[in-house]
Amino acid sequence: MRRIITYNVNGIRAAMGKGLIDWMKSTDPDILCVQEIKASPEQVGVFEFEEMGYHHYWYPAQKKGYSGVAIFSKQKPDNVVYGCGIKEYDDEGRFIRADYGDISVISVYHPSGSSGDDRQAFKMKWLADFANYIEELRSERPKLIISGDYNICHKAIDIHNPKSNANTSGFLPEERDWFDKFVDLGYIDTFRFFNQEPHQYSWWSYRAGSRGKNLGWRIDYNMVTQNLEKNLKRSVILNQAMHSDHCPVMLEIDF
Repeated sequence: MRRIITYNVNGIRAAMGKGLIDWMKSTDPDILCVQEIKASPEQVGVFEFEEMGYHHYWYPAQKKGYSGVAIFSKQKPDNVVYGCGIKEYDDEGRFIRADYGDISVISVYHPSGSSGDDRQAFKMKWLADFANYIEELRSERPKLIISGDYNICHKAIDIHNPKSNANTSGFLPEERDWFDKFVDLGYIDTFRFFNQEPHQYSWWSYRAGSRGKNLGWRIDYNMVTQNLEKNLKRSVILNQAMHSDHCPVMLEIDF
């Protein structure tokens, strides 16, 4: 069984300053998919990760201190692919894939559209291109685990106040419609596969004590292709981890 965790760390150096390494030692993920690293490996003390037995693969953005994804893995992957081959996205460091036998694990960071219309348009274009890219990838690599910050609450149960957020980026009808269509292509939201309870979130605004009141959004997912359904064992949100405005989401899966 593998323990796969997705975690938007909102700056890996800041998260390390808040105890990320000790958390990794105690949680002991087999594969940790990280988003919003905001650093390159040269800027980070990678020795601590290596000392824990991790192979590490980084795909930072071209812009310093922005975006970027990484995968930390106990087992050395057979192959690692950096980016999706589309320059405007790869410059922002949004996609990295590690292959293990016939299964591929992806760490992805979908754009946020909250800063304005231009970025919302970029996000919607990315979502369309991402779905197309993944569908093409599936013809070659049919077993996928796509872990990351999707920056979308899929359903009303996934956000603390669906009515007041109905016109907010991250919960827009067109974003949720994209998520519906993506699931319909043959993907499982592994957390909801096991847990249908409300008030389960993975991100909280830093404003107004949102985390303490659990006024959150569930935007971090471990999505898997349907052909892995029988391999699923457990999925939980690790909301006690406090290194970021997000918290990690864990999937236990046989492979």
